[in-house]
Amino acid sequence: MPEPDTYYTRPMPPPWSKPLDVERVSRGAVAFEFDIALEDLARLAARADQVGGNVSGVVRFGRHDGTAVAEVVLHGTAIMRCQRCMRPVSLPVSRSVRLALLQDAGAASAVSESLEPVLAAGGLISVGELVEEELLLSLPIVPVHDADTACGLVSFAQEAQTPATAVSQRPFAALGKLLSQK
Repeated sequence: MPEPDTYYTRPMPPPWSKPLDVERVSRGAVAFEFDIALEDLARLAARADQVGGNVSGVVRFGRHDGTAVAEVVLHGTAIMRCQRCMRPVSLPVSRSVRLALLQDAGAASAVSESLEPVLAAGGLISVGELVEEELLLSLPIVPVHDADTACGLVSFAQEAQTPATAVSQRPFAALGKLLSQK
């Protein structure tokens, strides 16, 4: 009996990337736990030269004054490239925020000040989009090691104290002689 051909399919998308119906999950007071590798978040990976690490947490959906709300709690570590020394830098991430999920931008003015407005186009949004948006807002645009960590660069003060051992070169010193020979 001949063996059947293997049927290959694309891998299923992770649960955090699936779009959710905002009205349905907010009425049901649903909570989603997540653990996301940062390199899997397309907008974050496109913005940063290198990004790694994981974040985990929970997104709780509910309602507040008739508005769909998501409470995002995340924590983890982002590993990015230090823009001073070009070596990896670990950045702790810890964030808790309440978001108003709006279907059109015009409704943002009616949202309570205790909530941050987020556009859920077509009434759909994924946990990954919420997490990625919060990471984009909380991670530095230019990641660097903190002041206590030496990036492997010589500071200007140290450079001024070191004696000059190199011979100074004067590439145009003979130019005057050459011009006067004409």
